[in-house]
Amino acid sequence: MPFDSYRTGGFYDEMFNADGTVRPEARLLAETLDSLEPGEVQRCQHAAERLLLEMGITFNVYGDSAGAERIFPFDLIPRIVGAKEWDWIERGLRQRILGLNEFINDIYHDQRIIKDKVIPEEVIRTAAYYRPQCHGINPPQGVWCHITGTDLVRHEDGRIYVLEDNLRVPSGVSYVLENRDLMKRTFPRIFEGLRIRPVDNYPSRLLETLEAMALPEAGEKPTVVLLTPGMYNSAYFEHSFLAQQMGIQLVEGRDLVVQDKTVWMRTTQGLRKVDVIYRRLDDDFLDPQVFRKDSLLGVPGLMEAYRAGTVALANAPGNGVADDKVVYAYVPEMIKYYLGEDAILPNVPTFLCWRDKDRKHVLENIGNLVIKAANEAGGYGMLIGPHSTAEQREDFAARIKANPRNYIAQPTLALSRVPTLIGDRLEGRHVDLRPYILYGKDIHVLPGGLTRVALRQDSLVVNSSQGGGSKDTWVLAGGRKGASH
Repeated sequence: MPFDSYRTGGFYDEMFNADGTVRPEARLLAETLDSLEPGEVQRCQHAAERLLLEMGITFNVYGDSAGAERIFPFDLIPRIVGAKEWDWIERGLRQRILGLNEFINDIYHDQRIIKDKVIPEEVIRTAAYYRPQCHGINPPQGVWCHITGTDLVRHEDGRIYVLEDNLRVPSGVSYVLENRDLMKRTFPRIFEGLRIRPVDNYPSRLLETLEAMALPEAGEKPTVVLLTPGMYNSAYFEHSFLAQQMGIQLVEGRDLVVQDKTVWMRTTQGLRKVDVIYRRLDDDFLDPQVFRKDSLLGVPGLMEAYRAGTVALANAPGNGVADDKVVYAYVPEMIKYYLGEDAILPNVPTFLCWRDKDRKHVLENIGNLVIKAANEAGGYGMLIGPHSTAEQREDFAARIKANPRNYIAQPTLALSRVPTLIGDRLEGRHVDLRPYILYGKDIHVLPGGLTRVALRQDSLVVNSSQGGGSKDTWVLAGGRKGASH
C-alpha cells in the first residue's frame, strides 16, 4: 500500500499522469501516503467514520422506507487542486455569477435578452422555477444569487466543464467544513509541508454576505435568521450547523410573523424585528399568500414585506429561473450579452430536445447520451445511455416526445477519477466538484468545495442519495512550508 497496484484505468486521474507518474501538485501527498505503516490508512478511515457518527453528520434519503439517517460517506484520500488551476476556476466562477445575476435581474425587469432574441421567450415562460410574482422586485444591491453551488466536472480531455448551476438553496457546504475538520483530527501528519488554503472561515464570510444585505437603518448588527423547513428536511443537519456556526437563530415559518409589512421573530421576550432571512426552503413554500396556498412551512405576508424592502431574502425568490437545465445551455450567450466577454469556464455541449433537429439527433443516439430532466436534482430523472436497458431507453424516448421542453441531452462524459479507499486497497472512483460562491459586497469563492465521489465501481452518479460520498478538497496556495488549513 498504497499505490503499488493502483491503475488509472484509461481515465483522467487527478493524482496520476497517464504514464503512472504522480502529478506535481500531488507529489508530497503521495510520498506521505507511501511512507505510512501498513494498515494506517484503514485505521484512520475507521476513526473518521466513528467521528462522523458521534458528530451526527447524517442525511435522510427521501422515499427510504426505513426512514433512517445515514452517515454521509467520507473517503480519506483528498483531491488536490493546484494553485494556478484554481485561480483560473475562480475567475471563471466569478464571471459566471456576474452573468447569471445580470440575467435574473433582466428577466424580472426589462427582459432585454428576450427582446434581442438571444433566448426564446418560450424557454423562460415555461421554466419550472420562473416566478412572474417576482417581476419588478429590486433586491438589495441588485444581487439575486447570494449563495451558489456550481457543479464542475473534468472530462478525459483534461478540461474543466460546468455541469450545472444551483442557485436556489444549494446544500453540501457543511460537509466541506466537516471533511476538513475530520482530516485534521484523524490524519494530522498529512498536512505537514503542504500549504492548503483554509475553508474554516466560510461561516464568517457567509454571515458577512448576509449582513451586507440589510438596510442601513438595521445598524451595525442586523438580525439575521436561517429559515428551515424543519427537522425532516434532508439537509436539516446543515441548516442547524450553519446557524450555530454563524451564531444566528434557526427558525421555522411558525416562528416568524408579518405585521405592517415587517417581519418579526417570536422570542421569549416578545417580538423582535428580523432584517435578513437566509432561507433554505423553495419559493413555492415561502409565502402561502403568493405561492402555494397549502404551504404550512412559510410565512404569510413575507413577500409583501420583501417587496416593501423591510426584509432581505437570500437567495432572492425567483432566481431558480437560472437553475433550469435548458436555460443553463444559454449561459455562455448570457456572459457575452451582458459582460461582453467569452465564457472562461465552458458548458458541457448540450442538445435541447425542444429543437426539432436536436431532438431527432437525441432520439437516434439515445444509447450514447446522458438524458436529463430540466428541473430534477440528486441524480434523479436521468438516463445514462451506455449503462441503460432497452426498456429504459424506450421509456425516456416516450418522455422526450411527450414533453420535449423538459429534456436535454449531453455526451456521456468520462469523469476524472481520484484514488479512493475501497476495502484494503486504493481504486479510482469518478468525482465532480461543487465550489460555493458568495455574492455580497463582492464575490468570494470558497477555495475547493465539495468533491463528491461515486463509490460504486464504474458509476458516474456521485449523489449521496444514489450511493455517493465525499472527499476533502485541497487547493494549494503554492510552496511547501508553513501549512495553512
